[in-house]
Amino acid sequence: MKTRPVKNRPVKTRTVAFLITAALAVYFVLLGGRAFVLMGTGDPVGVGLGIGVLVLPLIGAWVAWTNLRFGFVTERMARVLADEGGLLDTSSLPRRPSGRVDREAADAWFESRRAEVEASPEDWRRWFLLAQAYDLAGDRGRARETMRKAIELFQVPTNRA
Repeated sequence: MKTRPVKNRPVKTRTVAFLITAALAVYFVLLGGRAFVLMGTGDPVGVGLGIGVLVLPLIGAWVAWTNLRFGFVTERMARVLADEGGLLDTSSLPRRPSGRVDREAADAWFESRRAEVEASPEDWRRWFLLAQAYDLAGDRGRARETMRKAIELFQVPTNRA
């Protein structure tokens, strides 16, 4: 009996995001149901708690949506850059044994991207690459902040590719 080799396919980030969002949606529905049960008691404390519990799924849904939207727009921007040949390859940068880019190489790459942004501050492509440089340097907070600037510029109709 022959067995076929099993291919190791990595789970795509998008798939994981949708699975987590689906689980959150179920949780939000259950939590919302509990909120209505509490509000239905008629007791002032129960109504207050019910309203408080109802706010949690609303905040959670908003956070989930903004993060999904961020991912969708970032993916679209990456596709545009790749189609234009502007998505830079970082695979040649030296790496540590952990797989992270060597700090000196990441800093040099970052400085190049920062100079490009300073030369062309209204180009979303430059901001996208700067966000990538922040990510390579391990500064996730600034990477997201910089990517938000890229998204802002990308969504202005005159700056689209």
